[in-house]
Order: sequence, then C-alpha cells, then structure tokens
Amino acid sequence: MTKNIVVIGGGPAGVWAAIEAKRRDGAANVTLVTEEACEPYEKPPLSKAVLLGKAKPEDALIAGKDGLAAHKVALKTNTKCRSIDRVARKIDTDSSLLPYDVLVIATGSLMREIAPLPQGMPHVHYLRTDAQARALKFSLAACKNLVVIGAGVIGLEVAATAAELGIKTTVIELAPRILARVCDDETGAFILAEHRRRGVDIRLNTSLTKVAPQRDGQIALTTSAGDMLAADLVVVGIGVKPDEALAAAAGLKVQDGIVVDEQCRTSDPAIYAAGDVTRFPGPQGLVRLENWRHAQDQGAVAGRNAAGGDEAYRPVPSFWTEQFDLYIQGVGWPPANPQRVRRPMAGKSLLLLETEGPLLSYAIGINAQKDLAAVRRLIERRIAVDPAALTDPGQPFAAMLKTKA
Repeated sequence: MTKNIVVIGGGPAGVWAAIEAKRRDGAANVTLVTEEACEPYEKPPLSKAVLLGKAKPEDALIAGKDGLAAHKVALKTNTKCRSIDRVARKIDTDSSLLPYDVLVIATGSLMREIAPLPQGMPHVHYLRTDAQARALKFSLAACKNLVVIGAGVIGLEVAATAAELGIKTTVIELAPRILARVCDDETGAFILAEHRRRGVDIRLNTSLTKVAPQRDGQIALTTSAGDMLAADLVVVGIGVKPDEALAAAAGLKVQDGIVVDEQCRTSDPAIYAAGDVTRFPGPQGLVRLENWRHAQDQGAVAGRNAAGGDEAYRPVPSFWTEQFDLYIQGVGWPPANPQRVRRPMAGKSLLLLETEGPLLSYAIGINAQKDLAAVRRLIERRIAVDPAALTDPGQPFAAMLKTKA
C-alpha cells in the first residue's frame, strides 16, 4: 500500500523533510503544504542581499532551481492548515481535507511583536517572508531615518544593510550588549565597534516608552533615556517564538516548542516535527535552536524517519550572520563550565574557542571560515586538543585533525 507522507511548512526543515522522505521511499506520495504563494526559498538573503537589490528570493530556492517538482514532491501553495485529526489521520486545510499516514510538522516560528508597533501599522516592518522583504526594500528607497528595535541577528543585519544604502540608522536594544544570545562580550564589542564606525547609532540599555504616529507619516519614538527619535520607518527584530499552535490544538506535547525525541518523533508516533518549532534532546536537556543549519539537518532526519528510518538527530549546531564585511560564525554546544581561549588573528578577524576538558566544545569567529571548518570537524570527531596549541597561530587546526581521538 502506498504511503502518504504530508509535510506542513515551507522552510528548510519542511523542504528537506519532504526531499529526504521521497529519497528514502520512492514509492511514497510526499506532499508539502505551505501558506506562501511561491516555491519555498532561502530566508537568510532577505535581510541582506534582497534589501540591497543584489538578489531576489526566487534566486535561491531551497530545493534547487527546478524546485520540489524535480524531487517528485507535490507542492500545495497558498494553503493554510487549520487542524490535525490524529484519529482519522487527516489535516483540514482551507481548501480540502488531506489524508496522511505519516505527518511532519515544520511550521517554524513566529515573530515576536511589540504592542505599540504591531504588524500592519503604517511605516512599521517585520521581516520574515518574501512579501515582507519586498515591502521593506521598496520602503527603504525613500527612507532617510530608520529605527531598528532589537540588536539581535536580524536587527543588526537590517541595520548594516541600511547603513550601506546611506540611510541614517539607529538601533534600540534593551540589553546591555548586542547579540547577547549568540556571542561573548569581546566578540560582541568588536561587532558593535564596526557598526558604530560605519555610522550606525546603537543605544544599549534602552527601551521604548512612547510611540506616536505623526501627521507627516513619521513615527515619533521616545526612549527610556528621554530621547525622541523621528523615524521614516521602524523595523522590529526582537526575536521569534515557536509556531506551535497547530500541534498544541491537536494534543501533541508542547513546551516552548513541539517536544520530540532523538528520532524527531512527537508524542504521537505517526507525527514527526523538525526545525525552529521543536524542542529536542541536547547535551544538557531539551533545547530549541533557531538557525538554518539546524532546520535543514533536523528536517532531513525527520523526513528519513517518517519514511521508515530510525536515525538519531545528534547535531553539532552552527549559525552565521553577515554584517558589513564581517562574516560571523558559531559552531558547537557552549559547555556549562567552559575554559575559554583566544587565538590571535590578524585584521578584522577574531576566534574564540571553548573547551571542556581536553575536547573542543564551541567556537565563534569573525572572518575565520577556514579555521572554523576544521574546528567543526574537531568537535564532531571528539578529538582531544592541546590547549597551548589552540592559542598558537603557527599550529593549524587541520593538522590537529590527524591526531587520534
């Protein structure tokens, strides 16, 4: 009997789940359902290349230039999933009932909103989709004063892009430092200095106290420091939350995300989940990750397992962001009690390494792609390292890979 595998979600987790499910079981009917009107596309370029006019979302399709059809996966666009009937094994969409034998939920995440600056408010932008990126790009063309709320990855990518376009840009951040969730103080300070050198006004330990739309179309923003900023546009980038409502309504176990086991199974053995929406077993308990590499890799595992596999998902996570000419990358799991060392680097490069005993656990670098590629393999292979060698630029990481674990 032919198996029906349905995947909900058009991000990298959903696309790779569908592709890998079909690859493992070529006889299965695999269908991907997405609310967007187009072939699934990569989202990282939205806050950089798309806003600069150097790329379009359709230039970077997740499934490749010929789309999901080339992988023999059926694609249902403009389709919203309303509910999951776990007993009948059907999903109710706004166009039809869709039966499944195995279901993969990859609904991703939702943007956190600021109540006085809601989505849909004139001259206020959030950035998550193709349509939002196109709208922001159009608005930036006439923008002279931009205010960005949030100095996380998305906020700073937008700020860097706007500065490159010659727009006066101010960033408001509640925390005492930028990128607090993804990097250490020194790396953050290095990135902060580059933004300020490029003319971005970043205000830390600062919150909004008042928002007042003006008759001329600007938005007047009053900060906790008592300053008033007049913005032509406001971009809100204060993080995301898991899009778990569909799963919760179906009675699946959720806990700041859909809880899954190592095989990406939910509390219903006929339903898997992957990507930003999941909480899965990490080295120190359940964890939720929000990055492209995790979504792709967990999606692939979930898809193979939905098609009959029994593979454990045990990632070495990683992330990256591009801001100006800084390529910032992190790899590994930050240990509970790290020993931190820095390797001296020339120019606009930094490299921080964290060890736990003789093993490398985590690293974050700026413009250190070659080194981090070797560091990733050291972490994956659990190769013991000499702490003194880590700080010596004369001892390449690639050579350490030849050491027996």
